[in-house]
Amino acid sequence: MKTNTDQKLKQILRSIFILFVGFSASSQTIEDISFGTDDTFEIVTWNIEHFPKNNQTTIEYVERILKAIDADVYAIQEVSDINDFNELVSGLSMYEGYLESTYFAGLAYIYKKDVVQINSIYEIYTTSEYWKAFPRSPMVLDLTFKGERMLIINNHFKCCGDGNLDAANQNDEEARRNNASILLKQYIDANFADLNVLLVGDLNDVLTDSDSDNVFKTYFDDAENYKFVDYEIATGNSTGWSFPSWPSHLDHILITNELFDEFTNDDTVVEVIKIEDYITGGWNTYDSNISDHRPVALKFKLNQTLRTSDEVVQPVHFTNYPNPFIANTTFSFNTTTENGKIEIFNLLGQKVFSDKIAAGQNAVIWEAKNNPSGIYIAKLMLNNNCLATLKLILNK
Repeated sequence: MKTNTDQKLKQILRSIFILFVGFSASSQTIEDISFGTDDTFEIVTWNIEHFPKNNQTTIEYVERILKAIDADVYAIQEVSDINDFNELVSGLSMYEGYLESTYFAGLAYIYKKDVVQINSIYEIYTTSEYWKAFPRSPMVLDLTFKGERMLIINNHFKCCGDGNLDAANQNDEEARRNNASILLKQYIDANFADLNVLLVGDLNDVLTDSDSDNVFKTYFDDAENYKFVDYEIATGNSTGWSFPSWPSHLDHILITNELFDEFTNDDTVVEVIKIEDYITGGWNTYDSNISDHRPVALKFKLNQTLRTSDEVVQPVHFTNYPNPFIANTTFSFNTTTENGKIEIFNLLGQKVFSDKIAAGQNAVIWEAKNNPSGIYIAKLMLNNNCLATLKLILNK
């Protein structure tokens, strides 16, 4: 009788323990996610899969997730509805959002409006000759955070393929991603030399292919200047990858050497955030209602020494009108130094115009009638530092 009583007691205690463990696991909620801090800069890249995947349910989930992660900047891919995107942002009181279009599933940014100063946002490689490499035009976010200027380039590369790079076939999916990588590196080298650059997004390929098939070889070959901060994740256990359905790790964050020192700080964290661990129903609920990709996040503490002159810290007025324009456009600015100039580049990084700014001058006219129609980037320069940029549309 004593033995039977002991066995029954053990069974009861075991049942209570199982219930307790189950309750503890299920009691973990989205609000328990912790990532952003006041002392670090955080960037999250997230393919949100045809947002909103399940209508209002998705919007409500994503609003809670973004608030909980508490990042300074979110680079988003696959926004399918601009009205639903605006509804999402309206529920995020600390944030503002930017969505150029939903064409080919739009790229978007969401950023903390009182923490991040936006200098400009624009798309590059937008014309038809680049559509093979970029079915979605890369989106540049030029920002200042705690006195440091940073350039974030949000991307969503061409998907799919057989894993083999056929460089001679321009319709080959791997070749298209390879060309996109080469063009972006050329753009960064030509336009953002000596600046803090983060190239992020759903790049739709793995980092671990052999050299002959690796679409990111152009960056690995220049390891002195470029680094994938999520490389250890890519070479780690598949349970931690960003695309569990395959499984594979397709979402990446690439930095330039200006941020290498920050990356080695003790405060730096690179993480694939497994949101399904915080949702009742786990991956099935997450995949059905939110996305088939997990967000990839980076946070780091900025070094206190600015890499630009002290004159760059203050916000700068730099506009032009009209834009788009047919023959000429007028730039206005508030600089008064004799060491300023305006430079204009085409999307190949070629300089097509340069004009020095005299002391007290606050306007410059660009007569563009001899230039072909297209997208151009104007830069306001001071002592060889770029203070601000503008996207120009010449439409003859």
